[in-house]
Amino acid sequence: MTNGNGHGGQGTDRPLRVAVIGAGMAGILSAIKLTDAGITDFTVYEKADRVGGTWRENTYPGLACDVPSHLYSYSFALSPDWSHRFSPGPEIQSYLERVAEESGIVSSIRFGDEVTRCEFTGGRWQIETAGGHRDDVDVVIAATGVLHQPRYPDIEGIDTFEGAIFHSARWDHDVPLDGARVAIIGTGSTAIQMTAALVERVGRLALFQRTAQWIFPQDNPSYSEEEQASFRSDPSALTELHANLSQMFGVFANAVVDADSPEIKMVEQACLDNLENNVRDPELREQLRPDYRAACKRLIMSADFYEAIQHPNAELVTEKIERIEAGGVRTADGRLHEFDVIVLATGFKADAFMRPMSVIGRDGQKLADLWADRPSAYLSISIPGFPNFFMLNGPNGPVGNFSLIEVAEIQFAYILQLIDRLRSREAREICATAEATDAHEAARVEAAKDTIWVTGCRSWYLDDRGIPATWPWPFDRFRAVMEAPDFAAYEAR
Repeated sequence: MTNGNGHGGQGTDRPLRVAVIGAGMAGILSAIKLTDAGITDFTVYEKADRVGGTWRENTYPGLACDVPSHLYSYSFALSPDWSHRFSPGPEIQSYLERVAEESGIVSSIRFGDEVTRCEFTGGRWQIETAGGHRDDVDVVIAATGVLHQPRYPDIEGIDTFEGAIFHSARWDHDVPLDGARVAIIGTGSTAIQMTAALVERVGRLALFQRTAQWIFPQDNPSYSEEEQASFRSDPSALTELHANLSQMFGVFANAVVDADSPEIKMVEQACLDNLENNVRDPELREQLRPDYRAACKRLIMSADFYEAIQHPNAELVTEKIERIEAGGVRTADGRLHEFDVIVLATGFKADAFMRPMSVIGRDGQKLADLWADRPSAYLSISIPGFPNFFMLNGPNGPVGNFSLIEVAEIQFAYILQLIDRLRSREAREICATAEATDAHEAARVEAAKDTIWVTGCRSWYLDDRGIPATWPWPFDRFRAVMEAPDFAAYEAR
């Protein structure tokens, strides 16, 4: 017998204890939504000393989100105070801290204690942390994020550099940059943002490019005090703006899954015009021209990169890096580029997810063994043989140029319906079947062949088979599938 909320009536609910792993964007969301659903016996485990996830860990100059701030916001906590259309990272971090504080969930977070092991035994999950803490829970929600483990490049001599060298996600704010000779290795979004932010501060800046990037021209206007005041006085305008932005980005999300769509052709033309019209030197223009289609890699948005790379202080280096030496970077042409600071903007281990945490499911099945080739999950949420273990922004979910907050909200509403089965005592254990997972994966791989991501580039989207590790269908289909679980795809005990 269930009530209108999909779980047993008051007094009949099975009390559940929940562990949420991670207090970034998705972990904060989980804690708030669990509380709203009447599940208050939970702990959020956070390895760091404050919330924020990727926005806490990334503090490099120029950091901003490439999704509009009014969309990269919780739908239940829209803010009238964003300073820009694409607000800077510290503002996003402050927003997440404020939402966590105002929602009252901070007291449920255990800071500075990383979860090292989760083992399913006796129908429950045994949690162990680096600090020796143990917990016994019914449900685990892994809100561990996608891009949080830095990827360091394999460059000879990287340890011999006598200046300062660090990854962009481990920024050393004690290192002086004004007037310094700075190298940036990499050309992803991070490197593009840093180039524009640093070029006028440093004495010389060299951007080491292995692969040219298409740059989508994207202005970043500020919001006036009057605009912010109007949002404050009319919250419905904020809701409408959020909905409109979601619809706009949905169009782009739909475009990238069809390599022949008219929308992707428009994106390609805008990127081409941006390059042709804004890079004056023909030689530099050709160096910056990619040999693959726009949006094959994650599309980079910038209003000022081309201007920055043409600054007198800037140099684009396309020669292959031979090695790093005490004084700088040696390229294949024999030249030694001398620097005071080297920044490694070389991305993240996008396939890490919960790793290096040890996760052991039913019958001693180790997740590390199951994922030895590559991560996989049913609808990116559930893993066969790992009951009552649910992921937000897990393997092969939507990670394109749209709001991962929106994705996580949609996923959590779905997960809550699975949890309701446990609360109502309809099941003690629930996880996707191997058959449903295999069928979903086969369909996903087939659909990926029509996407822009397989049109001839190397990117962090691609797995070891060259298949994009992301959702290959329109975003509308993602919404529809997430409306309600197909319980035939789940094994319940």
